[in-house]
Amino acid sequence: MNTGISFQYPAWFLIFCVLLGLAYALTLYFRSKAFKEQPKYITWLLGTARFLSTSILAVLLLSPIIQSRITEQKKPIVIIAQDQSESVGVSLKGDDTTTYKNNFNQLKSALKADYEVIDYAFGEEVREGVDFQYKDKTSNLSSVLMETYDMYSNQNLGAVILATDGIYNEGSNPIYAGAKLNVPIFSVALGDTTIKKDVILKRIFHNKIAYLGDKFSIQADVTASNAAGSNTRLTISKVDANNKVQKLQEFPMRINENDFFTTQEIIIEATQAGVQRYRLQVAGIGGEVSTANNVQDIFIDVLDARQKILIVANSPHPDVSALKQTVANNKNYEVDVTFVNDINKNVVEYDFVILHQVPSKTDVAAPLIKKLNDKKIPRLFVVGSQSNLREINSVQSLLTITGGLSKSNEVQGLLENNFNLFTLDDGLRKDIVKFPPLFAPFGDFKAAPNADVILYQKIGTVETKYPLLLFGEQNGTKVGVLAAEGIWKWRLFDFMQRKNYEIFDELIGKTIQYLTVKEDKRRFRVNVNKNIFNENEPIYFDGQLYNQSYELINTPDVSLTIVNGEGKSFPFTFNKTEKAYNLNAGYFPIGNYSYEGKVNVNGQQLTSKGRFSVRPIQLEIFETTADHGLLRLLADKYDGAMVYPDKMNDLVSLIKSKDSMKPKLYDTVQTQNIISLKWIFFLILFLLSIEWFFRRYFGGY
Repeated sequence: MNTGISFQYPAWFLIFCVLLGLAYALTLYFRSKAFKEQPKYITWLLGTARFLSTSILAVLLLSPIIQSRITEQKKPIVIIAQDQSESVGVSLKGDDTTTYKNNFNQLKSALKADYEVIDYAFGEEVREGVDFQYKDKTSNLSSVLMETYDMYSNQNLGAVILATDGIYNEGSNPIYAGAKLNVPIFSVALGDTTIKKDVILKRIFHNKIAYLGDKFSIQADVTASNAAGSNTRLTISKVDANNKVQKLQEFPMRINENDFFTTQEIIIEATQAGVQRYRLQVAGIGGEVSTANNVQDIFIDVLDARQKILIVANSPHPDVSALKQTVANNKNYEVDVTFVNDINKNVVEYDFVILHQVPSKTDVAAPLIKKLNDKKIPRLFVVGSQSNLREINSVQSLLTITGGLSKSNEVQGLLENNFNLFTLDDGLRKDIVKFPPLFAPFGDFKAAPNADVILYQKIGTVETKYPLLLFGEQNGTKVGVLAAEGIWKWRLFDFMQRKNYEIFDELIGKTIQYLTVKEDKRRFRVNVNKNIFNENEPIYFDGQLYNQSYELINTPDVSLTIVNGEGKSFPFTFNKTEKAYNLNAGYFPIGNYSYEGKVNVNGQQLTSKGRFSVRPIQLEIFETTADHGLLRLLADKYDGAMVYPDKMNDLVSLIKSKDSMKPKLYDTVQTQNIISLKWIFFLILFLLSIEWFFRRYFGGY
């Protein structure tokens, strides 16, 4: 180790430090008459103490630094990475597991004599230390190579040993992932390469979500090896919350060759909302090596997104038919039509109501309006020649129409460029002005300050600020007003121009979508980050609690109870963040679960409920034939070698023969500010204390 001192200022500044200390000492003790009567050695003692303390303090102002250069020799690093996925565990059973573990530890001990050995386990993730449990649900060979590069590329990495069966079902091809390492890669070939008699439900393709009442497709890939002449069948069943299995469909299959593959398409109808669990299973055949890969469970989130829409008209009108056809084309809507003088529907069961020329001159529909207000049902008013304008003005506060009587104006739509409640297609923005005119009441139109206008009226060539279509909120309910009739002409014109109704459907569809979207005004909410989890994923929850002013608070404790399909409860308590709550509930077994969060605020108990499901990961059981060809190719490409478990000790001599397995010298420079040395402080303190003591003793102060 070499040590030296450097300064942030030129070293010759030390001369000034010494001169400063000398001048101070001479002035204080040799030119002063205060100590002339004392013995000479006292004057010299005090002068020296003052000279040293002053000089040292001046030197410290130059920020001196101690630099130490340390040279050390580091052994080459050998990484031993053990695959701990389920497929390796299948091939290592009983005595084989014990024998392999002993061979692994012997190799590790033999290498430690000359090298620094670090062992890793990999599968779902890379982690230091090997426990030989073989429980990982996936295999990712490339991840361990990338982790090795990230951690040891700037160190004396000598070699990498991969103990695996060569099967990977996550990550990239390890052949390319090892390119950055630039060191020999050795492989220990585990598993069995013999192709056995087996039927496998290989892959299942399906949508993650479906809509209630729709039919959706499931595609299943079935493979078989060494099973020519056998018969099997593919069955799909539904598994309910109590784990009861209901068979839905069955498909017979004839395996006509040893290398068999087929794809079966299955059509299922979504009859129940929520996360639904389906089980696909291929019947086993005689002499099959394993039936664990014959079955898979899938989870599909069935959404009940349909909304019930009611059109209440004063009388038959082409507008009613146009609106009904447009709404009915959206599979998420159910639409019914009734007339105001003979309402045969319970309006409170609907999510949205279109009032076509209601209230009218013949029926103000007061009971209907009251029900809509009481249940806060969003609505769209369509104003026309049959409308009672006085009543229209009283039942909604967004638009005031004065005048009218029996006269009307032909008006076209003029788009408000600053409208931003929802986005509009460029085609609609460009062509809306070309649509044929509608009939609006003759009079004065005035929008309320809280209204958002999307279309203004263009009367002939005059662009007015009279609203044609506008939206707003009234007593916590979204309301829209279309101040003209004859919208059926827009739909017909759209078809004549493009042979479709896309622009018209977009305008009406987005109008209804905006008006029917409900804001979540619950004061207490508990959410899970998704509805379907893999069995190796932790389940996270977050919670929000609002006070009466809708400000986030997290003072009270929040509890959560998770219940599985058998009714067993799992209680938790949320952690508090800065203004909210979160919870890591950990891992849960495969199945369907419900949860309920509870909190007590000022004596009032609030709850929030939801559901989630946990699905199995079965990747490791689909491919049971080891891929030693991949391991041999990997070793050859990166100047290594492949060995079998009983020859693991041969790796010691193979590794020693590589040029990369040599110690390296590393120089490290350490720096330290001298002012941080404690003994410097105590030295200065000692010098000043000695000087002070003798000056006091001899009467110098």
